Amino acid sequence: MLDIRLFRENIELVKKGLVAKKADPAIADKVIELDARRREITFRAETLKKERNDSSKEVGQLMKSGAKDDAERIKARVRDIGDEITKVDAALAEIESLQNDLLLRIPNLPHESAPVGTSEDDNVVKGEWGTKPTFSFVPKPHWDLAEKLGILDLERGARLTGSGFIVLKGLGAKLQRSLISFMLDHHVDHNGYTETRPPYLVNRQTMTGTGQLPKMEEDMYRIEADNLYLIPTAEVPVTNLHAGEILSAAELPITYATYTPCFRREAGAAGKESRGMTRVHQFDKVELVRTVLPETSLSEIEILRGHAESILQAFGLHYRILELCSADMSFAASKCYDLEVWAPGMDRYLEVSSCSCFGDFQARRANIRFRREAGAKPEFCHTLNASGVALPRLMIAIIEAFQQEDGSIRIPEPLRGVMGCDRIG
Repeated sequence: MLDIRLFRENIELVKKGLVAKKADPAIADKVIELDARRREITFRAETLKKERNDSSKEVGQLMKSGAKDDAERIKARVRDIGDEITKVDAALAEIESLQNDLLLRIPNLPHESAPVGTSEDDNVVKGEWGTKPTFSFVPKPHWDLAEKLGILDLERGARLTGSGFIVLKGLGAKLQRSLISFMLDHHVDHNGYTETRPPYLVNRQTMTGTGQLPKMEEDMYRIEADNLYLIPTAEVPVTNLHAGEILSAAELPITYATYTPCFRREAGAAGKESRGMTRVHQFDKVELVRTVLPETSLSEIEILRGHAESILQAFGLHYRILELCSADMSFAASKCYDLEVWAPGMDRYLEVSSCSCFGDFQARRANIRFRREAGAKPEFCHTLNASGVALPRLMIAIIEAFQQEDGSIRIPEPLRGVMGCDRIG
């Protein structure tokens, strides 16, 4: 959520940021209009309450002096004022609700350092790591390799649930489990994160705190009977672990690593590449979440990105780094890098991590604050997160990059101990 003071003090900056995020700038004028009405009604309510208090005191004085008739007349006026206050308070609550709902639907503004653009074509390649693997044969896509090896069953996944659901079997399931354990251990042991295991179902307030609701409700799986939502990413419960809390500056940064399944309807993904495991409705992911001091968030996103990159480097996978332009960023992000790993069988890059800085946007929605010292005024923290990294696209890259001419898959060195083998097939 954006600070209302930003609208009051620099509405043109807000409008410029909204245009950059491909949002309607006219919504900023609506916020100002509601804010003016709210302040007007607030002033009226405060005036009436002061008048009621003053009149109540006058009643007491008149009763003491014996002016009973005058006291009764003012008592009647106090009752009338009370009725009017009830109406004004109701009007104020309605205006505040409208304004809050509107603010919750407005995206975060891009940071001044983020590239401005109109589509994903304006994203900036910031660098690459490693080299694309070469083969003495034509590399196959993962769906051909995995199904022939009996580690992926697309047909039964679709039969069990529907399109966009998969079944991993045998060494395929073990490969995914091994990757999850490797990534969690790496982030905890080498990158200093605290492992956590949150619920996979959250309430509406939690989804609102990180910015998924109310804007993107159509992409969420909702359990109507309990008014709960399946999480689209571990970012949602883990960022909200400190919702409504006031932390101390000494506690920051707070860093969590977690593994969860993720559930996304992907209502707007029609027409995008979805063969095999590329785009599914249920997938597994290791997530990194950082809650930090405001002045450190720009350096923190570089640290966070490095931690996500370290997973890809551990497996020797070629990837590139994109800095997303304003139009391609998520609703809540102010600055974002994507890590895209090379999938040689598909002959394309696949996003495996988005490393995002949100400024105080999520903290303001979830009311996550800190004090610099005892007795100091609470301030909003800054939040960041990144996939560290996402499955099954990491599996896609490994299957395709480590495939052999005979159709087998060589197991990357870091996984051989836990896998108990050096190849699949």
